Amino acid sequence: MQDRARETRKMLLESAAHLFFERGYAGTSVNDISDHSGRTSGAVYFHYSSKEKLALAVVRERFATWPQLAAAYAAPGLPPLEKLVGLSFRVAHSLSEDVVARAGARLWAERRTIEAAVPTPFDDWAVVATRLLAQARTRGELAEGVEPSTAAVTLVCAFFGLCTLTDEMPDGRNWEERLDRWWTLVLPSLQADPDPAALLARARARIPVRWEDPAACRT
Repeated sequence: MQDRARETRKMLLESAAHLFFERGYAGTSVNDISDHSGRTSGAVYFHYSSKEKLALAVVRERFATWPQLAAAYAAPGLPPLEKLVGLSFRVAHSLSEDVVARAGARLWAERRTIEAAVPTPFDDWAVVATRLLAQARTRGELAEGVEPSTAAVTLVCAFFGLCTLTDEMPDGRNWEERLDRWWTLVLPSLQADPDPAALLARARARIPVRWEDPAACRT
């Protein structure tokens, strides 16, 4: 794809994301996206053919590809539960600070209004979490009685619910502190020798000062 066409697609996608996040799918038209992007509606249809296709592109750009962020936590030697916590901060940052990711999450929530199958990351998230919990069990770091696949689904549901509702809570933008508190409650039930404060301190020490663009983590 030529650079100019690639830049146009990016601009259209980002403009659509801003509007989908602010107004929702039903409240956004192709003309709105055209006006916001400074491109013609013909350009929108040329690159995406329909509003549905553009909405799906927004979802896939960030929201449905988040499991690929786990690649950054595949280094050997790092404790699996620490990897899981670190990954959660990366995903939460994306959902809290990245408008494309936030738009993807809203579009998924409004998926019944979209005449297309909207991809979901939850099964893949559960696979990643199951693998890390199973590794923790092998290393003797998982609490007795915790079944990795069952626990993983519960964690994914609770984590996404926390991220989704954060903006609606008092002091909602302080998502790192809120996620800290959530893990402080959850980790004692996961760790064989509970020490959530120490694990969180190690995981947070690995958080980059300048967060990467999530798109750069995609394969």
